[in-house]
Amino acid sequence: MTPAFEAAELALLREDLAYHQARVLLLVTATAAESGHNRKLDGLTKLAKLDFLLRYPALAAQVLDTLDGDDPRLHLSDDEKREPTAVEAPMTRYKYGPWDDRYYAIIGALVGRGLLRYTRGRQGSVALVPTVAGRTLVDQMARTHEWAEIAERSQAIAQASTGLTGNALKDLIYQRLADLMDRPHRQVIR
Repeated sequence: MTPAFEAAELALLREDLAYHQARVLLLVTATAAESGHNRKLDGLTKLAKLDFLLRYPALAAQVLDTLDGDDPRLHLSDDEKREPTAVEAPMTRYKYGPWDDRYYAIIGALVGRGLLRYTRGRQGSVALVPTVAGRTLVDQMARTHEWAEIAERSQAIAQASTGLTGNALKDLIYQRLADLMDRPHRQVIR
């Protein structure tokens, strides 16, 4: 690899990670704002399943009972309605449903930057809570054209999943999207 190519590739990776960090910060903050989630996002399973619904918004209405495909907070385009798995940031099928190997780096970066903090979750799991700086950044992001739709979608998904654990979300995804989850591990969900 040439140094110029490496620099360009690293720049793209940074942009990609920044995008994922912003989306996860919006999702964690929206979830923690809901009292039905005990003011935190409890566990990596729950994060992965909620993030799946955020990335594949046309499928969120199939999984979460209080959402429908016409909910304006989901901001579904005609393309997303026709092709619900044609998304810009696909996930892979893993042991317990949709997963993204970048979660550890994303969460570590958000905690390291002081935007999220770890707290005790149910049964010894790790939970995430936004810090004051994280909530402030989310408020600023939600007012921008680039992030307003993701912020609203995050809030809709957080509200619709109130009271559901990560395992309950996993079960609903497997039940209601059985054809989509019936694929080998590590296969991209498209």
